[in-house]
Amino acid sequence: MSFKSYLKRYSASFSFVGLVFAALLFAVSLSPSLLPRHYVVQGLLSGLSTAVGYGVGVFFVWLWQYLEMPVPAAKLQTIAKRMSVVAVAVLAISFLWRAAVWQNSIRELMEMKPVETAYPFRVAAITLVSAIVLVAGSRLLGLCWGYLAEKLRKLLPRRVANVISVIVVATLVVFVANGVIAKAALRAADSVFLKLDALTDEGVEQPTDPRATGSKESLVAWDSIGRRGKDFISLGPKREEISEFLGREAKRPLRVYVGLGSSDTTEGRAKLALEELKRSGAFDRSLLVVATPTGTGWLDPGAVDTLEYLHAGDTAIVSIQYSYLPSWMTILVDPDRSRVAARVLFNEIYDYWKTLPEESRPKLYLHGLSLGSLGSESSIDLLTLIETPIDGALWSGPPFPSTNWAAITRDRNPESPEWLPTIHDGRIIRFTGQENSLTRADDSWGPLRIIYLQHASDPMIFFSPSLLYQRPDWLVGERGPDVSPYLDWYPIVTFLQVAFDLPMATSVPIGYGHNYSPEGYIQSWVEVTGLENWSDADTERLAKQLQE
Repeated sequence: MSFKSYLKRYSASFSFVGLVFAALLFAVSLSPSLLPRHYVVQGLLSGLSTAVGYGVGVFFVWLWQYLEMPVPAAKLQTIAKRMSVVAVAVLAISFLWRAAVWQNSIRELMEMKPVETAYPFRVAAITLVSAIVLVAGSRLLGLCWGYLAEKLRKLLPRRVANVISVIVVATLVVFVANGVIAKAALRAADSVFLKLDALTDEGVEQPTDPRATGSKESLVAWDSIGRRGKDFISLGPKREEISEFLGREAKRPLRVYVGLGSSDTTEGRAKLALEELKRSGAFDRSLLVVATPTGTGWLDPGAVDTLEYLHAGDTAIVSIQYSYLPSWMTILVDPDRSRVAARVLFNEIYDYWKTLPEESRPKLYLHGLSLGSLGSESSIDLLTLIETPIDGALWSGPPFPSTNWAAITRDRNPESPEWLPTIHDGRIIRFTGQENSLTRADDSWGPLRIIYLQHASDPMIFFSPSLLYQRPDWLVGERGPDVSPYLDWYPIVTFLQVAFDLPMATSVPIGYGHNYSPEGYIQSWVEVTGLENWSDADTERLAKQLQE
């Protein structure tokens, strides 16, 4: 058989209905999601969507035949195919033509440069290659299933043989994907990020102040602290900088950080953190913040530096490391790491803090960003809030597995959108986003103040498996100020789009996606800590100072 004949026969073997569905899912995959996408990412996403669409079409054909539904006459099939080809071609071309417009609708909101005019052509090329590879791989699996089923039919009834062959092939695929590919990728990622965690950034040096964590007098050895912990300890604002900004005398902020190498167990790291707090005099400060870092062990300077400026350095912040993998990766591997670490650290400090005289002990707050928010919000229970309540919490970018956040959001006032809920009368819990929504006419906070800082464009928050089959509440009614007006929900495709957004959640400018701005933190800390005599002009001035 010649190559031309083989190619013609191979092309004829494709399902027409499958190709129609593939073109439909390709078209809608070009529509915008929460974040702008580079043409390579868009091409891979569209390629996957195309392959999935083909699989969906093939499944429907199989289901139709399995149910023994009537087959249309040949003439009718020919007419339907011609009409389908024209309709799908027009749809795909028009969506591809609009792709750059849709991407720029997000980029404009996020103050990013527009995409180049060649964007659609590059996307189409990458889509074609990736879709061919994925569909060819799927068809290869189908051939394996057919071969195995044919052999089994000689020994077993036809339907039994088909079922067994499906189970065998599926098991092998899962074993190879999870047992070989996923584990190899995880080991490689683990090795890379472990090496990164052992690095020390330029300008970061061991502290000489005896009260500082990691100094020669410290209970925590400098070499046992990971890269992000060393950054946290060394790169914060100095007392002189805070004094100059405020125009009055400030204290040196206290920062305590215990790395993964500082102790073999989470409990050991928490006990070490408490002893280091005692040694450094942290319980003599006005504010004490128990902060849970992100997966890499990072604490956002926009969150911690702002607090220290706002309160003239009369603060202590404590944290322990529980991972060195990025948050989105840690969520996939073991999301409970942050919960366990946050709970153990909080209990250790809280049990000591509540024994101190109420009139002289520092106000106690919780903080976490991303996976840190997931862990931090689960570290306190109802009994704690009733028995000896803390003073407040600031949680930013709570990721989608956050059960407490999800329960609070579901219980929001009906007239408020999911991306910016209002909770009852706002005395205990308030949400804010890209635009400050914390101040109200009556401004009646209760004794406990909790704030969630979240962006409507943050995929780490709004991803959900239910996107496969259900329109999300965050697309009902008014859109967030950082969300494209063209964004809409499509079954399957929206799930894939937002899933592709997850690893790129911090690839956008500060103030969008999973990147939270100092302004948002300043406004939030002012409200959470009840700071008085602070104006919008002060917020703008401090944000500029931190930016510089």
